[in-house]
Amino acid sequence: MVTIDCLLLHPTLYDGRQRMTEVVQNANRITGIKTFHRHDRWIQLIGAFKLLKGVLFVLLGIGALKLVHRDIADILTHWLINWHFDPEGRIVNLVLDKAALIDAHRMKEISIAIFCYAGLDFIEGTGLVLEKTWAEYFTLILTASFLPWEFFEILHRPTWVKAVLTLVNVMVVVYLAFYVQRNLRERGARHHRNVTGEE
Repeated sequence: MVTIDCLLLHPTLYDGRQRMTEVVQNANRITGIKTFHRHDRWIQLIGAFKLLKGVLFVLLGIGALKLVHRDIADILTHWLINWHFDPEGRIVNLVLDKAALIDAHRMKEISIAIFCYAGLDFIEGTGLVLEKTWAEYFTLILTASFLPWEFFEILHRPTWVKAVLTLVNVMVVVYLAFYVQRNLRERGARHHRNVTGEE
């Protein structure tokens, strides 16, 4: 395989800066090395956000596992009393009734789902921080696919936390869609220039 070092060590290639640039570009095309790379801080910031979410979900999953063989309704009652909620209130009773329906098997399923979601966040975050192209598409598709469910949750059980997280995810999808389209156009333009130059 032709390498950059072999081409540069050839004595006839030291004709000047322009010739050297052409040699490097040609060698890069031969060896498959990309000469174009631009760091995007927003992409890396999104990656860091995904990694942080992954850590939080891991902690949440560990907490859920600790509740597998415990009385969740009793634990919630103790917490609510400590936070000075009325144990006879309608909302408190509704929460306790829902918690009483969660058995050990159901809690294990919840824990597994939480860890799987954390794993997806780690995959997305690591790929974005390393600026991998596949991670951009993966995060765009995955985040966009969760938006309908998030909108459904906001409409039926609105909270500030859900609203903020959904807004962040919408911004992530919009920026990634713009970023991916821009990169596609730039790659197409570079390919056209390379083909034109070779011809």
